[in-house]
Amino acid sequence: MAREGVNPPPRQRQLLSQTDDILSLEVGPKRKRESRRFSFILYGAAYRPKVFLLTVYKQLLVLLAMFVSGAAVFSYFEHLSPIVSLLASVSTITTIGLYVPNGGNFYTLNHSEAVLLIVLIIVSVGVGASIVQSTVGSAVNGAMAKGEVDKKLIARLKDHAIVFGYDHVGRYVADKLGELGVDYVVVTRDPQAYDSLIKSNVFSVHENPTRPVDTLKGAGVEKAGTVIVCHSSDSDNMIIVLTARKLRPDIRIISIVNDVNLVATAKDAGADVVIPASVTVGHLLALSAVMKNLVGVVFSEKIGTKEIAEFTVFKTSRLIGRGMLEVARLAMVIGVVRNDAVVKEIFDPAFRLQVDDTVLVLGDPSNLHTLEEEAKAT
Repeated sequence: MAREGVNPPPRQRQLLSQTDDILSLEVGPKRKRESRRFSFILYGAAYRPKVFLLTVYKQLLVLLAMFVSGAAVFSYFEHLSPIVSLLASVSTITTIGLYVPNGGNFYTLNHSEAVLLIVLIIVSVGVGASIVQSTVGSAVNGAMAKGEVDKKLIARLKDHAIVFGYDHVGRYVADKLGELGVDYVVVTRDPQAYDSLIKSNVFSVHENPTRPVDTLKGAGVEKAGTVIVCHSSDSDNMIIVLTARKLRPDIRIISIVNDVNLVATAKDAGADVVIPASVTVGHLLALSAVMKNLVGVVFSEKIGTKEIAEFTVFKTSRLIGRGMLEVARLAMVIGVVRNDAVVKEIFDPAFRLQVDDTVLVLGDPSNLHTLEEEAKAT
């Protein structure tokens, strides 16, 4: 965005440009969620019959065998034609009663025929009960059908994120990706979490710890844009990083480590970004105890660790009437909010801070603390 009459420092100008890009980015998370829901419904309608057959195909084969066996019994003992024998078999086994063996005279019924028919009926009733139970279970749960739908939809994703781990960190990562409208696939080892994700129409893969290659391929690593590894175990994270880098040398890999001593090891394994979780949280907690206005921390290999803070200019603050160049001597100014709106021309020489302005800055803790004191009432 052009700013007439404004000539901010290069680093400030770059940061403002990136801020404008973020503010102008239009993502449609709601539209994506609706599209995903429709896809689940569409594919579910197509794959539920398939899943039903996969669930009960063994029982159906046994039942078919019983029908054929019954037809053979009637053909041999009753001397019926093949088609009539099959009709009699189906009628008898299903207890419809269209045909009665030996004309209904059980006193003269051949004992061998009777024994065979008893066995066929008992087995068929058991098979029928099993089919009913499997059908009810499949209809109530629906996890198998949705699992099949998941596989097909994941195969259609492109440039999505794969999130390994869904306990503490992974859950928040997935939620934030959803808010940003980014497609993602959650990989979890917890069967209950997997079932819950499937029922919530969230792309998910049940992880097999001994087969990381299959797990990554199941999550669509061939077309993915990012792999985020956040298991609670550092050793598990290392295995995923190594495997993902081997399968996709060009993919972006982000991993957390719980042991700060493993940061270099994770990078050597292939991670592009390594975040020491315990150090990050400890850093935030310690600074929050010292600074009341801390809003974030930036970890960078180029500029080191910097804190982001916001200050409100009070009525008797020494910052009133000052320009941004004076404030920038202590910290990098990110932006100023005035009357609930972001001020665009903050580096205009004519711009001056006013009462109730909110200043967002990036810098070292000591300098930020100095700015905090100057922003307060004296």
